[in-house]
Amino acid sequence: MSLPALTFSDDQAQAYDRVAEMLREAGVDLEDGLCLPAKEGKTRVMALLGKAGSGKTMLLAELARALGEAGVETVSGDYESRRRKDRRTLAILAPTNKAASVLRNRGVPATTIHRILYTPVYHPEYEKIAEWLMGNGEKPEIEGLTDEALDRAFASFQGHKSVPAALAAAGLRGSDFITGWKRREEPLDIGFVDEASMLDDRQFEDLQEIFPNLLIFGDPAQLAPVNQSGAMVFDGLKDSQKMELARVHRQEADNPILDLAHALSDPALSFEDFERMIEDKARSDDRVVWAQRVEVDLMARSPVLVWRNATRIRLINAFRAVYGAPETELLEGEPLICDGIELPLKHRKKRLDLEARGLIKGAQVIYLGPGRKPGFSRLHVMGAPDPRISAASIVKIEKPDEEEPFIPFAARMGATFLHGAAVTIHKAQGSQWDAVQVFAPDLYAAARMGRSEAGQPLWKRLAYVAITRAQERLYWVVRNRLAKPSAPLSVDDLRAASAAPLELTAPVAEEEI
Repeated sequence: MSLPALTFSDDQAQAYDRVAEMLREAGVDLEDGLCLPAKEGKTRVMALLGKAGSGKTMLLAELARALGEAGVETVSGDYESRRRKDRRTLAILAPTNKAASVLRNRGVPATTIHRILYTPVYHPEYEKIAEWLMGNGEKPEIEGLTDEALDRAFASFQGHKSVPAALAAAGLRGSDFITGWKRREEPLDIGFVDEASMLDDRQFEDLQEIFPNLLIFGDPAQLAPVNQSGAMVFDGLKDSQKMELARVHRQEADNPILDLAHALSDPALSFEDFERMIEDKARSDDRVVWAQRVEVDLMARSPVLVWRNATRIRLINAFRAVYGAPETELLEGEPLICDGIELPLKHRKKRLDLEARGLIKGAQVIYLGPGRKPGFSRLHVMGAPDPRISAASIVKIEKPDEEEPFIPFAARMGATFLHGAAVTIHKAQGSQWDAVQVFAPDLYAAARMGRSEAGQPLWKRLAYVAITRAQERLYWVVRNRLAKPSAPLSVDDLRAASAAPLELTAPVAEEEI
């Protein structure tokens, strides 16, 4: 058995070999670095499963690297070169922008499932630059762009393989080189899908239509999608199509957050025992905090994770009250969650524009202020490669004990948003933050109810998902209290990362409302 230079554990090596065998049958030999043209045939689907810390992401990254060395072209969703008969392609996908950004932060060129379904259409002049960057043509001569600007674009592309970022480095804006979006007409080749526990049956079917060779990565201990009856898409695969990583790879200094997450697999562990375990960890390691109140300063960038919808609404209103937010408007820096897009079918192109820029259901957004037109908002889409946009917005603020949400302002149609200072644990799945606050009284309520999902107490599944959203620090909040903010809301941390905004509008006659 020939393995990459990276040292694998036994279970990782076995999983790597299983995937390599699947790819060899598809005409890509990782061992010899050989890449043959794709052939028509049956769809190959495999699932690589493991709990947090088992090395799934490391395997995904290593397999992607080996495929690149074998001559397989990675399709990022930013730009796709002209189709060639002998071309083999790989797309690395995640269900949400935030989940894709977690992979990108680890050096993996990931995009969202939606972004791979809808591809950008480039202006012909700038398409020449993109083809040159991809190694498919000579350095072009473009009116208005100097050799120095093209050299900056080339250096940028070598660093992170993003065509839009490279063109931005040359001084161009997205509206200069992207003229629109179109639905993918032809299938791709090899697909890697992370956070597969979030996929529903329809998405899984769509992926199998696009990719004749599909490898999904998932955590069987997470929560199944809503309306999936506690089942995940990989549960229906044959045993021969599934591989499980049993070993947990810890950081050199150990990881108390992973320790707590994996302790939940003990069937004898009660909620009270688990809380004592958290309290003990907090005494010895500052990466775990036994919190007597919710830290409001953290809520603007990483929402409090709750189980009950009533708790979510109550915390959102407490967050707005403590910052003195008026009912009739939003403050700059308030977090929002995209709840979908309300546009009639005749404005399908505008819907694609919004979704392609990251405003898909569940996207996390920070409000930057009103746009130039009534009903428009300037927004920062968290995790999106080009995060800053201006879009027609409908914002809904839910109120405790009130059936209908309050709407501080709204366009006639556009992207709809709920407040994002607190989210349910189901909605947080796939995302990660440096610091995460888990509202423990909600999980205690779940434990008292005695509910189960897929044969495991629901509170344990909720706790596992919530805990593993934390990358560096976990706050286990045990009291229904809210701290005072240390400073007013701000967006200074976002300004440096934001490009010039792209205006996305959808004009409509009054009678079409």
